[in-house]
Amino acid sequence: MLITVDPASPQPLADQVAASVRAALASGTAAPGDRLPSARNVAATLGINLHTVLRGYQQLRDEGLVELRRGRTAVITDAADQFRLRLAAAAEEFARAALHAGASEEEALAAVREALLAMRG
Repeated sequence: MLITVDPASPQPLADQVAASVRAALASGTAAPGDRLPSARNVAATLGINLHTVLRGYQQLRDEGLVELRRGRTAVITDAADQFRLRLAAAAEEFARAALHAGASEEEALAAVREALLAMRG
C-alpha cells in the first residue's frame, strides 16, 4: 500500500497518513487482513517523523479500522468493510439529494469538491 502526504498542505501530516489509508480502503486497494507498511518504513520513505506516522496509525486504530500489534505492524480490521459500506451509503444519499435538487452531475461533483476543499482548509 502506498501512503502519501503533501508537505505543502495545511492538513497535519498525521491526518494525511490516516486519510491516505482511508482512501485505500474506500477504493478497495486495501482490505481487511492487509498489513500496513511499518511506521518506521513509512517515516523513512516520506521523510517525516516516526511519531507522526504512529499518530496517523493511532487515529485509524481509534476508528477501529486497524489493529496495532506491538513490535509487528498494523493490520486492517474487518471494520474496514463497514467503512466502505458507510461511504457508499453517504454517497448514495448525496446523489439522491443532488438529483432531487435538480443538480447536474457536474454541479453535484463541483459541490463535493468545494466542500472537501473547505474542510481541508
